[in-house]
Amino acid sequence: MPTTQSADGTEIAYERHGEGQPLCLLHGGMAPREYWHPVIPHLEGYSAVVPERPGFGTCLDDLTETGPEDVLARETAYVDALASAVDGDPVLFGHSFGALTAVEAATETAVEAVVAYEPAVLPEDYRETADLAARMEALIAEGNRREAVKRYVEQVLHSDGVDDLDAWLAEWPVWPDCVELAEEVVRMNRAVEQYRLPDRLNVDAPVLVLTGTDGPDFLRESARAVHEALPRSRLVEFDGVSHSGPGEAPELVSAEVDAFLGR
Repeated sequence: MPTTQSADGTEIAYERHGEGQPLCLLHGGMAPREYWHPVIPHLEGYSAVVPERPGFGTCLDDLTETGPEDVLARETAYVDALASAVDGDPVLFGHSFGALTAVEAATETAVEAVVAYEPAVLPEDYRETADLAARMEALIAEGNRREAVKRYVEQVLHSDGVDDLDAWLAEWPVWPDCVELAEEVVRMNRAVEQYRLPDRLNVDAPVLVLTGTDGPDFLRESARAVHEALPRSRLVEFDGVSHSGPGEAPELVSAEVDAFLGR
């Protein structure tokens, strides 16, 4: 697996699939790079570049001292390094926290375009009372790492409720391995809770903002807010698709990406 280094020396491992326009696929909070494997076959004509975020897999360094104020800067730095490692200006395609990273990275990094599926941005009224990171941290301190991760799944992936969470988790491909990421998810959530969407995002590249009707209402609201803060943006909402849109409906999502990029 090829690697590159960000400006702070963090080693970034990534997969590369196919030939064509580089398309960097940035995964979200609980999903490893394998999240994108069902999507890649639908991205014909692109060279899919799939990194592991710092704190995941081979990029799992000593990040215990990373504060929430540093997390997003660390994320955008690794995307900048990744963009420099490919030929030409890439397209950034991010999901959830990866979508927020893609948009923020594009304010400094030269990219051809950005695709952002439900960026992890909290509406102001929601952000003021958000306490997921604190609740997860308390559970971890009590030794209940699995329960901490379950709280994340309940609030972010199943905010409208789920009849049998344990049964759903038993079918979730990343469970229970993702429990190892509990501390990193706490840091990520603190970064999200502190993030304030500016009135205007200084992104020169065109941006496609995607959302689904079956995901959390606050993320649909945030997708619209991100769209309105961008100077060159298109908003598409998928009926009957959840927060896991790219993995859940890859053919539908990739077709919209093709149309946006003029393929």
